[in-house]
Amino acid sequence: MNTLAAGISWIDLHFMGRPHAIATAVLQGPGAVALVDPGPTTCLEALENGLQAQGVALSDVTEILVTHIHLDHAGATGTILARHPRIRVLVHQRGAPHLIDPSRLLDSASRLYRDQMDHLWGEVAPVPAGQVVALDGGERLRAGGRELDVLYTPGHAVHHVCFRDRDSGVAFVGDTAGVAVDGGYLLPPTPPPDIDIEAWHASLHLLEQWGASALFLTHFATAPSVVPHLRTLAEHLDAFASEARRALEGEASDEDRAQRFAAGVRLLLQREMPASQVAAYEAAAPFELLWLGLARYWRKRPRA
Repeated sequence: MNTLAAGISWIDLHFMGRPHAIATAVLQGPGAVALVDPGPTTCLEALENGLQAQGVALSDVTEILVTHIHLDHAGATGTILARHPRIRVLVHQRGAPHLIDPSRLLDSASRLYRDQMDHLWGEVAPVPAGQVVALDGGERLRAGGRELDVLYTPGHAVHHVCFRDRDSGVAFVGDTAGVAVDGGYLLPPTPPPDIDIEAWHASLHLLEQWGASALFLTHFATAPSVVPHLRTLAEHLDAFASEARRALEGEASDEDRAQRFAAGVRLLLQREMPASQVAAYEAAAPFELLWLGLARYWRKRPRA
């Protein structure tokens, strides 16, 4: 079992057959089980097998905690609820309507992934409105038989929240604290549509002040050195944003810019890690999408 603390573990979802791309955290307390970010429906069998290895079934789950509604984090939620309709789903209030009616979410994702939607994500079913608990941030709640705090952390997504287990201090931070496969390079995931660099920096500052004992990243690591981790991500976020801004100033098509940006990220990682680890990064955060999110961010800002 992959254990984070007493009653807290994680499952590798083996997204697209690759290890260490997406993880689901499992919280267990008296008479209750909660999942943090159940992943896409294409990984549902891996999730069920991982739970079974821990002596747990989906029918035991009482809550699903969603850091944000991107399909790699929350795509399976509606499918799980169709089978187990008593589960409560906790999500930020700006993301809640898109779990209840995922049509706009699917339209947006389809523009990025096109004919790969079903292959990557599988079914994206609606979540019954009566099972959704909308969060603002700042709440203290009980899920999985444990006491948790909620922090609103926009920047990667306007509907992003983090959860901190009050007993262990472990914080489940989704994508706000970046992608770091097997402790490798700390990559800022910057897909469209709503990357906001200033908001992200503010969220990293709040996380630093939150007093977590460790950070659990959905992609794909536990970071025990919280402050150095967050400050390194802030530096890398600025570096990626600056590189994207420079690319926009040159003469090229967006397709060429995206490909060059992705090639640069790929080369950066290849210098530090084996090809299999680079592939896990690209499965978790497709490099062309990093460019698209940053380009959109700069184009929304007035020129100085």
